[in-house]
Amino acid sequence: MSDQVSRPAVAPSIASVEASLSTSVAASVNLAEKLALFSDHWGPRKIAALNDYEVKVVKVQGEFVWHTHEDTDELFLVISGRLTIQLRDGDVVLGPGELFVVPRGVEHCPRAAEETAILLLEPAGVVNTGDAGGPLTRAATAL
Repeated sequence: MSDQVSRPAVAPSIASVEASLSTSVAASVNLAEKLALFSDHWGPRKIAALNDYEVKVVKVQGEFVWHTHEDTDELFLVISGRLTIQLRDGDVVLGPGELFVVPRGVEHCPRAAEETAILLLEPAGVVNTGDAGGPLTRAATAL
């Protein structure tokens, strides 16, 4: 039998752990900076991913199309401006800092009298016009 005692591996230094974290953690996302990169309306931009979801920003003005997302809910968070989400049984009006989740299968039509910036949270690959299609259909592009 050996008199040697096995020793645990030396723990990494705090500095090496911090260096490792700083290279593996993504930078924060500044919404105002991302919104300043484009000016078109109804063209979603992907700014982050969360599991199987995409976080998108979009500028809207005017009326969109009535549509449904049969397989998913859709979260709208107003960053600036005012957004009306028309539903068949009444409207939901949102101002900055307010959000609304449209349940899956509920027909809706967003509209904004003034330019409005919103954040969307929905599963990756969701088409912005849902089942309606048409000229406003756009895939989210990455910023």
